[in-house]
Formats: sequence, structure tokens, C-alpha cells
Amino acid sequence: MNSVFPSRPRRMAKVQNPTTTTLGYALFATRWLQAPLYFGLVAAQGVYVYKFFKELWTLILMCVSGHATETYVMLAVLKLVDVVMIANLLIMVIVGGYETFVSRIGLQGHRDQPEWLSHVNSNVLKVKLATAIVGISSVHLLQMFVDVHHTSRHALLWGTVIHMAFIASAAILAYMSGPMVAHTDRGHADRPPTAPAQAHHHESRPQTKEPETAPAAAAVVSPRPDPDADAEARIRAAGFPARKVLEDFDQQHPRDFDREAVARLGKADFVTARRNVVFVGPPGTGKTHLAVALGVRACQAGHRVLFATAAEWIARLADARAAGRLDAELTALDDHPLLIVDEVGYTPFDAAAAGLFFQLVAHRYERASLIVTSDRPLGRWDEVLGPSAPAMTDRLAHHAEIVRLDGDSYRTRRATSAWAD
Repeated sequence: MNSVFPSRPRRMAKVQNPTTTTLGYALFATRWLQAPLYFGLVAAQGVYVYKFFKELWTLILMCVSGHATETYVMLAVLKLVDVVMIANLLIMVIVGGYETFVSRIGLQGHRDQPEWLSHVNSNVLKVKLATAIVGISSVHLLQMFVDVHHTSRHALLWGTVIHMAFIASAAILAYMSGPMVAHTDRGHADRPPTAPAQAHHHESRPQTKEPETAPAAAAVVSPRPDPDADAEARIRAAGFPARKVLEDFDQQHPRDFDREAVARLGKADFVTARRNVVFVGPPGTGKTHLAVALGVRACQAGHRVLFATAAEWIARLADARAAGRLDAELTALDDHPLLIVDEVGYTPFDAAAAGLFFQLVAHRYERASLIVTSDRPLGRWDEVLGPSAPAMTDRLAHHAEIVRLDGDSYRTRRATSAWAD
């Protein structure tokens, strides 16, 4: 089994001090001390709701009585906008801060889940907060300009200077957040417990075998997102055998193919919802292509991904078990919301290998996502995994989108066509 990674040097297992581990967990548990702070902000949001309706009622009374001038109405409306923007700032801090620093919020699958919450982190949150503060400052400055006759030059000057300072600080923070995230991703990619280097995948895969793919034809999904430096760093760290995109998949090749399912999966929402994806079909129908393409989309959506064949995953877990750190390895993989397991069923597993694969699936059950490709339906996995197959497939399929591809091998068809030519 160790031959799967022939060039990887054996690393000494890190022995963890139980006292240090307990202290670390205790310190981490102190994050719950912040929970009352966020509930306090909820109360503050209620105060702003009261203030909004009080200002609105005053405006209505002034308009009805005929005492509201155009300037007064404009200032009153700006004040209402100001209250709403501050309330928006509060909800961003409440939801984003609690999700980032205290505990995950179980909104997966909710139709009103904020788009930014699926990839929120401290840097994103700080940039969004800085942008919101700039917006609030703009409203305040506009109020001063509207009521310029009652605003002193001193107040107007300092209001403008403070607003420009907010803009400059937001721009600097946005500029710095990109390199910081990229540096963090590179640091995670270099850690021993994480993804094997992409070169290892090339060494372990037969040189004559090409990744399951298909040529460009009609696009299956919406246009791909614009890649950025952070996404590129995550894609490089994922260990894909080759870079594939959904737009390059030939949707006309498989005879039976759920295009709507792939289009839906292309949004990468299944990763946030901690759901699985299983591609089933004969060799050469594009399962690996789709798995890699979804992995690329997940990287672009802000998720960390790891790719390996089933044999490589078994070898990795076997090494961890031999070093006495299997549980630590499974826990370290939790840093990656999506793991891709390619080629399940191509070679039979012995009882020990099947047990390791079961532990991987069971550990990630309802905790994180898996994409699995196989040449046989789940009901026949007992042919390669033995008695553990029913329990494993039950967990894998419980929250899963199963996509079947039926058709002839694209590689065989291409070789036959070349021979005919």
C-alpha cells in the first residue's frame, strides 16, 4: 500500500501532549464567552428598529401638517437610510461574526441563506464592514451638504477628511486581505497532514491512463467565475490530476446524463450544505472530468478541496494508522470542506482497506462533503468493499446527489475514430 506514494519521505508522527491538548480545547471553548455579545447586538438592532419607526412617524406628521420643507424631507429620508445602513452593519456583524468566531449557523439549504455566508472568513468580514462604514459615512456627509447652510465650515471640513480616511482605510484593508488569504492557503497546503503534492498523483497514476474527460461542446452550466489569486492557490493545493471545467464537458457524449443536476451542482451550494455527490458510470464517460470540474468550482467559491484516487486515500489513511495518528489525520481533513475520491470499484479492497474507507466516509457523514466516482452503482459496492459496503453506502447516499452517466468510453471512441482515419 505504501507504494502509492513512492517519493514521499516518511514523516515522524507528532506526539501530542495530553495536557497541551486539553488546554487548547479549553481555550478554544472560551469562544462561547462572545455569544452574549452578539445577543446584545441583537438588542441594539431592536433599538434601531424603534428609532426608524419613530423618525418615520415624525416625518409623516410633519408632511400631513404641511410644515415639512423639501430640505427637511430630504434630511429625514437620509436619516432613515442612515438608520437602515447601521442596522445592516449590525446584522453583518451579528451573523458573520458569530459564524466566523463562535460557531457555525445551520442555514444550509435555507432559501434565504446569505450568499456571502458560504465563504465568510475574518478577512472578508473586515472588508465588508469597512465598506459598510464608508457607506454610512457617505450618508452622513451627504446630510451635511444638504443642510450646508446650517453646517459650519469646520464641521464640513473635518467631515470630509474623516470620510476620506474611511475610504483610504477600506481600500488598504481590501488590498491587504488578498495576500493574507493567499498566504494562509499556501501555508495550509505546505502542512504535512494535508494534501499530497500533485506530483504524487501523477506518479501513482499509470502513465498510459488519461483522466476521464471529454472535449469541448455546448456549455452545461453558467459562465465560470473569474479566477482570483486565492482561488488559484486553492486549486493548486487540491492536487487535481489536470484542470477541468464544466464548460468543456461534452454533454452530448453520454447517452443518459442529468444536465440539470450538474448545472445545479455547479453552483457549489452542496459543499456549504455538506452534501455528497456520487458519479456512477462505465469508464470513459466523464466522471473524473465532472468531479474535478466541481472541485474547481468549489475552490473558486472559497472552499478548500483535496483530490485523490480511492487507492491513494487508502494508502494515506494506512500510513496514518501505522503512525498511530489515524484520528488526527481524519480530523485534519476536516479543514477541507470537500474531498474527492476517484475510481472507487476499479480494484477490490481487502478487509483492512475497506475498513479505512468506511472510517473516512463515516467521519465526514453530515460533517463535510465528498465527491465519489465509481464504475458501478452503490448496490454493487459489496463486490469490492465486502460486508462494510451497506453501512458505507447508507451514509454516503443519505445526503447525496447521485448522477449516472451511461454511454461508451470517450477514449475508446476517440481511438477507434483515429484508427478509422
